[in-house]
Amino acid sequence: MTGRRALFLDRDGVVNEDLGYVHRIEDFHFRPGIFELCRAARGLGMALVVVTNQSGIGRGMYSEEDFAALTEWMCARFRAEGAPLDRVEHCPDVAPSRRRKPAPGMILDAAAALGLDVAASVMVGDRRTDMAAAKAAGIGLRLLFPNDLAEVSDNCPRTIVFSVKDSLVTAISFLSANYGKSS
Repeated sequence: MTGRRALFLDRDGVVNEDLGYVHRIEDFHFRPGIFELCRAARGLGMALVVVTNQSGIGRGMYSEEDFAALTEWMCARFRAEGAPLDRVEHCPDVAPSRRRKPAPGMILDAAAALGLDVAASVMVGDRRTDMAAAKAAGIGLRLLFPNDLAEVSDNCPRTIVFSVKDSLVTAISFLSANYGKSS
């Protein structure tokens, strides 16, 4: 496919601190470096797409409306920071499904809707399920920022694993070096 490259981002644990089923603005804390990373990717001509499992909806812990309100607030913050998101895909399913990570459905749906070149794209996640979904979708490069060392096992080829303490900004020079030229 010859579409636009994208930076795919997991939400909880990458965009924001993973405090468990985050669904209220007051509990949503952006991860250090997320806006810098997204501005850099945007500067390289990449689309920005969030793909997030939200089983709290399926578990009845919060509603689709709660998720939509938080997502609109989050998107407004990204716009204000000069890194507008192109799309947010979410999956409320509790049981495995074609969209719930580690399945690739959310990535593939976003790629089809936006005309993205998945093979030339990058996934940033904090869990094995993020990397597995990216691999299954055919994403060419996967960046793992684990919050827990247990997430590093079963690492697959073409996945760069950062230290648990690394900031998301460490990925900027990597993106610039590898994606600075048009594909």
